[in-house]
Amino acid sequence: STMFLVGLSGGIASGKSTVVAVLRELGCAVIDADVIARQVVQPHSKAHQQILQHFGTEILLENGEINREALGNIIFSQPEKRRLLNSITHPEILKEMLKQVLKYFVLGYRYVILDIPLLFETRGLTRFMKYTVLVYCDPPTQLARLMKRSGLGVAEAEARISSQLPLDEKRKWASHVIDNSGDRESTRRQVLRLHARLEDSLDFLWARLAVGAAVAGFGGVVFLLIRHFIS
Repeated sequence: STMFLVGLSGGIASGKSTVVAVLRELGCAVIDADVIARQVVQPHSKAHQQILQHFGTEILLENGEINREALGNIIFSQPEKRRLLNSITHPEILKEMLKQVLKYFVLGYRYVILDIPLLFETRGLTRFMKYTVLVYCDPPTQLARLMKRSGLGVAEAEARISSQLPLDEKRKWASHVIDNSGDRESTRRQVLRLHARLEDSLDFLWARLAVGAAVAGFGGVVFLLIRHFIS
């Protein structure tokens, strides 16, 4: 059995959720980094406790969960706080992602999609991906969709878009591009073609995992992979 990783990303209002929905309909294995990021900071978790130690209880909601908006305001204006938060959450996120990747490997999936919003900004994880996919749309369409979705004015919407790496820049780094500038059916056809190409691919990244599992045992492989990703 062979399996490889596919990194999926996009930009605000580019339509990544539409592409993910189609992939899930096709039965693809999709790991959502945003969902995991919320899970690892739930009350009583290791990351939750560490965040409270460094940021205080004023960032908590009444139910004990972290107020993402309040925490976001802190790290937005203080880069050192952002780096501290990342040092707490990123190892936990990576460990959970690895657990899910290994689960899909055991289940025999051909490939696993890692849905990572800042994949091209951070660049750290791209070296583990056999392919990278960008969900793209042209700038006027992106602006119009964001204004309609969020009820923002032109200036506010442009400010949010400009805070991210431009889609045209990300496009240079992607091995595959899904152009979501048109209607949903056009996007769906592109996703179907991509899925067929990935299913037929002879390339793989994780074949060596099978050998490692046979030699070291499943638990040993998990330990080595976690050390590799975190170091």
